[in-house]
Amino acid sequence: MAWVSDTYSMLKGEAIQEIVTGKPLSLGGSPGRSDATGLGVAIVAESILKKYGIQVEGATVAIQGFGKVGYWAAHYLAQDGCKVIAVSDLSGGYYHPAGLDIEAMFNYTKTAPGRTLEGYQAGGVDKISNEELLVLPCDVLIPAALEDQITSRNVDQIKAKFIVEGANGPTSSAADDILDQRGVIVVPDILANAGGVTVSYFEWVQGLQAFPWNIDIVHKNLRHFLDNAFSKVWDFSQRNNVTLRKGAFMLGVSRVAEAVAQRGIFP
Repeated sequence: MAWVSDTYSMLKGEAIQEIVTGKPLSLGGSPGRSDATGLGVAIVAESILKKYGIQVEGATVAIQGFGKVGYWAAHYLAQDGCKVIAVSDLSGGYYHPAGLDIEAMFNYTKTAPGRTLEGYQAGGVDKISNEELLVLPCDVLIPAALEDQITSRNVDQIKAKFIVEGANGPTSSAADDILDQRGVIVVPDILANAGGVTVSYFEWVQGLQAFPWNIDIVHKNLRHFLDNAFSKVWDFSQRNNVTLRKGAFMLGVSRVAEAVAQRGIFP
């Protein structure tokens, strides 16, 4: 992204930082970019808990994935008092019913071979598989690794009250219907993991204005945007008696349709 920005700017003869996002901080990138998607997942997870009257502090969370999305979601949820009882990466899962030490696990990966959790040990922590993690009893399950992790083969074993999709497409359409019938609330990826693209938008705005924000402003605006988005999707879904996934898509399509109608004869 730095190369694209610099090349375009050289061709134009002036600095045009807003041409692309995802740049390093020294070349006009935005602070908070690396943790944005995970923080967004945490914000939305806390929003759904509050909607159902469940205290954030003490709520149990299982997270599949310990990369930029999974780790940061775990970090912020633990920071706000949730018990992150399980996390996993490609080496497998790690479970502690009283809650894991997320920062100790993250620090372990910094020097571990392959930068994974392989070999991590701590008192009371059990090694489990990724498949076992998905079916643990918990308040919130966050699939934040790969697509098609919750399918017809394991959906009947899901014990979480809420699923907040950190990954893209982690729930198959067949499983989605079954979860709805069982009363399991799924917060869809199009809403839950929108933090990254939102902060990309913030980077574009900062580039246009040539006025960088500090991390506190980025986080404050991200919370505002995602709280607002969640509330609108929630209200729309409730009014139309549809799932949050259908509500998110219906609301998005209705906005596009309204914009097209208001434009008149063009395009």
